[in-house]
Amino acid sequence: MATAIKDSLGTGRRKSSIARVRVRPGTGNISVNSRPIDVYFYNLQQQNAVLAPLVQTGKRNDVDVIIRVNGGGITGQADACKLGIARALKTYESELEESLRDSGLLTRDGRMKERKKPGLRGARRGTQFSKR
Repeated sequence: MATAIKDSLGTGRRKSSIARVRVRPGTGNISVNSRPIDVYFYNLQQQNAVLAPLVQTGKRNDVDVIIRVNGGGITGQADACKLGIARALKTYESELEESLRDSGLLTRDGRMKERKKPGLRGARRGTQFSKR
């Protein structure tokens, strides 16, 4: 078994959200922007997304997680936290990487908002056609 490092850092991004994650040995406390996870992410689906890397590796009650997240919406922030936790766990304990990668938790979702093009009303929507 590899030795665990004191603190491990990970950065997660999704859409325009950025999460900076710190993982340290502890009892399973998770704080997001100085608030408990169930207060910040009130939706159960978002809580499960954030907890997925910890549950997958079995570290849910073994580490404390401190997250600073900003930008974007609440769902993008949850997915950014998920990626940040997975990356921090990878540096925390190197043999967890295979388990995290197999479950797709180390893959960044590259979908971003498409920019508006000139002459159009949005990214792809054109102006309404008028026959007369």
